[in-house]
Amino acid sequence: MTSPLIAIVADTLVHESYVWHATPDTYLKAVVEVARLQPLIVPAFGRKTNYDAVLAAVDGVMLTGARSNVHPDNYGVAATENHGPFDPARDATSLPLIQMALERGLPLLAICRGHQELNVALGGTIADEVQELPGRADHRAPEADTQDERYIIRQNVAVRPDGPLTGMLGGQTIAVNSLHRQAIDRPADRLSVEATASDGTAEAVCVKDATAFAYGFQWHPEYWASTDEPSRAIFEAFGKAVRDHAASA
Repeated sequence: MTSPLIAIVADTLVHESYVWHATPDTYLKAVVEVARLQPLIVPAFGRKTNYDAVLAAVDGVMLTGARSNVHPDNYGVAATENHGPFDPARDATSLPLIQMALERGLPLLAICRGHQELNVALGGTIADEVQELPGRADHRAPEADTQDERYIIRQNVAVRPDGPLTGMLGGQTIAVNSLHRQAIDRPADRLSVEATASDGTAEAVCVKDATAFAYGFQWHPEYWASTDEPSRAIFEAFGKAVRDHAASA
């Protein structure tokens, strides 16, 4: 069985005086074990990236979550400490890659930070510290000693009844593990909101004019992809879309 390549843009972080380009293990495991694809980590070198070479080598793109946030300069807002932390190298790499991947009709899966990057790349904006806004819930991770507790599935989202996600996820209401301080404020014109939290937060979006799978999820389907049915369904659908793209090339 073939395992086509997908591109995953790395985060940058400093460890032991080195700048590392890295991706969390949970995303890689979901790609390999559930989507049945082969991940290719793309260093965050911004304009130095040979996008044509990268996209010619892969049949899909995935944008992961991260501790960092998209820098407000990218959506026309003055930066404050509350907007951070930042990873400008990732911004400079992922935002052009998203646009080029969609232009080429490559399947695209964007999660958490990636979900917000997708919105910004297409012209949308981001709301900061959502829990402080009137009428909005606290979506931040619970205080916990383990990652399993932090990523516990604890929040319901409403899936648009007549949208494409209803069939994929198996219902109009599903439980998810959404943990974040920032969220989509104004959705880009090219995006349709496909799932919302009870406070109206956009939890899933779809690129309306995309020719292939192109979704963003504010929650973390990668974490429980091997055991949670909606999470698994997302990665299986992405995997199928990537294999279909590879077969048509």
